[in-house]
Amino acid sequence: MSTLNTGTRPAKAATTRARRQGTTGARWWREVSWRYLVALVMIAICVLPLLYVLSAALNPGGTLVGSNDLFRTVSGDNFAALADRGFWGWLRNSLVVCTFTAVGTVLMGAAAAYAFSRFRFQGREKGLTGLLLAQMFPQTLAFVAIFLLLLTLKDVFPVLGLDSLIGLICVYLGGALGVNTFLMYGFFNTVPRELDEAAKIDGASHAQIFWTIVLRLVTPILAVVGLLSFISSFGDFLIAKVVLQHQDNWTVAVGLYSMAADERTAPWGLFAAGAVVAAVPIVLLFLFLQKYVVGGLTAGSVKG
Repeated sequence: MSTLNTGTRPAKAATTRARRQGTTGARWWREVSWRYLVALVMIAICVLPLLYVLSAALNPGGTLVGSNDLFRTVSGDNFAALADRGFWGWLRNSLVVCTFTAVGTVLMGAAAAYAFSRFRFQGREKGLTGLLLAQMFPQTLAFVAIFLLLLTLKDVFPVLGLDSLIGLICVYLGGALGVNTFLMYGFFNTVPRELDEAAKIDGASHAQIFWTIVLRLVTPILAVVGLLSFISSFGDFLIAKVVLQHQDNWTVAVGLYSMAADERTAPWGLFAAGAVVAAVPIVLLFLFLQKYVVGGLTAGSVKG
């Protein structure tokens, strides 16, 4: 009898293990499998439009209908024809405007955030409240005021007036300074004040503390603000269309719109090729700044 019991124990154990595995498998399909399905759907939603645009850019036919059969025809004619439309000049203008806007936004926003975070002066709280209220209203509400202001400045300072890249940069800086200052202000408050006091004991000035100590510790937020400022100004169309009037001063967004203004005769192949080329600087900048953002946040989380 003991021999029979001993022989049936492995069989019962195997049966119990099989039941547990079956339960685990059913539970996995019920609780986990749908997440993979959602992930596949989201990947398809994100990737398929990109493939469609790339196929249209490589299709010399110049129509979107011919791109339904993805990559049926592959040619670089559309990319070569961009020069005839002045696309590379538009791209140069966009890079100049976005670079100066991003750098200016980071420097001016960081200086303002440092002042609000470290100094105590009359009107400080009202200034922060004003920044908070200013970011509630979109810059598009000031179209008429911006147009009339730049139109008047053109008679006095043509460099800052209408149809000027410098004027467009100033408009972008004025619109982005409030929200980015308030964003960086919260991050500056996380830097211990003891570091400032220790540097002051060693004879450091406020400028030295700002440039050599504080900015190094807030690199993640500087990278994020610079990236967001570059992307927003690079893709902006409305304000650039209001400010820039001459074709030689257009940015990429305004230039691509001029191609697709009439959907019946628009060269969609050129438009898709320009969109693909315009996406390259954004992707490269994001890949370059990603290590600073992720590395800075990771380092800050382990320093206590």
